[in-house]
Amino acid sequence: MPVRLIALDIDGTLLDENSRLPAINRNAVAEAAERGIEIALVTGRRYDFATPIARQFPCPLTMIVNNGALVKSSDGNTQLVHLLPRDIAARVLDAAADFREQASVCFNRPRKNQVIYERIDWEDPLRHGYFERNREYLAEMSPLRDCLTEDPIQVMFTGYANEVREIERFLTHLPFVSEYSLARTIYDKRDFGLVDVVAAGCSKGATLAEWVRRRGWSREDVMAIGDNLNDMEMLQFAGLPVVMGNSVPELKSLGWRETLTNDQGGVAAAIELYAYGDA
Repeated sequence: MPVRLIALDIDGTLLDENSRLPAINRNAVAEAAERGIEIALVTGRRYDFATPIARQFPCPLTMIVNNGALVKSSDGNTQLVHLLPRDIAARVLDAAADFREQASVCFNRPRKNQVIYERIDWEDPLRHGYFERNREYLAEMSPLRDCLTEDPIQVMFTGYANEVREIERFLTHLPFVSEYSLARTIYDKRDFGLVDVVAAGCSKGATLAEWVRRRGWSREDVMAIGDNLNDMEMLQFAGLPVVMGNSVPELKSLGWRETLTNDQGGVAAAIELYAYGDA
């Protein structure tokens, strides 16, 4: 039987290595939607950072963003919210004071002051492009914990790949680690990574499961495609998990179906092969 929902990661999956949406992927997703399959973009991106991708599709989409902390329709209506308690966010920032330059706090706000840094280095060679593309959403506050006037979506740490691995190890061993969840994404080829501190129990997979239950479906109705560590729970939940040809080794080692790389239209190939119940 055809699947009822296709869950798609964005970076490294739907987009190619130049962060562009290949026409072959756009057309395959549009055809699946025309056949009545719900399309969900399931991403670590914020809603406003994912919206330019969603707007390239001629069909409505479900947007599971911030690694599962928010679910919105592509027209901006909020469906689900899982915020990080501000006291937990403050404790994380206090404990991780040595990593404050890599830290930011993300809020569920209409536009301004969505992402707060203690200090923004606009010439940062690693994050300059992100800062410029998101300039209107960014702000500074020192000390950073003073921005916590409401529950945030997440605390986010970004940096070089090994730097982020070190931060994740540190966060994993804090005495109150059971009070939050971590989502890690590493791009070794770009020497870049990020780790998000989100509400306890929150992940791409947990929120996808919650959304599917609301729709009255089961995991067997879901196909998921991803490439990185923060896709793990989403792929574990899906009845039909597919990893990209460019996936991190940790995903490739699990024996799931593998499609082409993101530069070869791997999403389109997976949809054509598996989504319609023909294989």
